[in-house]
Amino acid sequence: MPYRRLLLTAAGLTLATPPLHCALAQTPGAWPSRPIRIIVPFGLGGSADVAARFLAEPLSQALGQPVVVENWPGGGAVIGTDTVAKAPPDGHTLLLMSNTHTANETLIPARPYVLLRDLAPVAAINIAYHVLAAHPSLGVRSVAELVAKAKAAPGRIDFASSGPGTPYHIAGEVFRAMAGIEINHIPFRGSNEARTALIAGQVPMMFDAIPTMREQITGGRVLGLATTGPARSPLLADLPTVADTVPGYEASIWLGLMAPAGLPAPIRDRLHAEVTKLLTTPASAEAMARGGAQPMPMTLAEFGAFLERDIERQRAWIHMAGLLPG
Repeated sequence: MPYRRLLLTAAGLTLATPPLHCALAQTPGAWPSRPIRIIVPFGLGGSADVAARFLAEPLSQALGQPVVVENWPGGGAVIGTDTVAKAPPDGHTLLLMSNTHTANETLIPARPYVLLRDLAPVAAINIAYHVLAAHPSLGVRSVAELVAKAKAAPGRIDFASSGPGTPYHIAGEVFRAMAGIEINHIPFRGSNEARTALIAGQVPMMFDAIPTMREQITGGRVLGLATTGPARSPLLADLPTVADTVPGYEASIWLGLMAPAGLPAPIRDRLHAEVTKLLTTPASAEAMARGGAQPMPMTLAEFGAFLERDIERQRAWIHMAGLLPG
């Protein structure tokens, strides 16, 4: 799953700043004129929530207004997303989104918005890979053993996820299809609930974020079987990749920022410049690496094209996995 990255230099951003400020000065009213809300349509503590809070303080300092993170989980991310889609396009309401949104374009045809019609790309943020973890009671210690056990007992093994259409759900369904096995999806209301069920042995396996699951793996509460990137993760370097057993398999979660469609170009450009400036600092790269993620800065045009491609990519995976829209 290649992702093109365009690294913007600090000098380039500096040169771009005066025209942006001049353009903003020509728009009616000063922006921002009140606190900015970043709506996260997922629960507390997940990757999107962490990223939003990572952005909030430096954006507040750069823009001169508080940046407040609000969690609006529910409806497979539809509730919070629809709230942003219906908000005034004035730069005071933003959406922290992920590939859940590109999957929902296929999985939830009856949602009240269309992603690229009702929301505008602002900035790509980062990308991270998952770990496939199993409860010790499952009795497997590798992906090969898991596949063999599932083939010997079709439909007898469950996997947890943070909800339908989330990257962890899609990761499990694509794994099922590519490995040629039958396992059952058990959705929870968020990663914390799914992870708790795994640790308790209520569900025997799940795909989850590497940083949050690493503590459980090193503590022996669950077993790490493999990671889902194209290469081994530096955070769990002793684990192989899923692709070592299931060739071609790869799964990730990526994050981005969007706003209601119709956002004035000067505001969009300023937001994009400030987020990109933050992502391209060494301190940000180091902080994200500790969290198992990599910055994914793009131009606005690149991010828009990336979203279009990912909608099609998710559609292909969903059809391959035989998931019914709903």
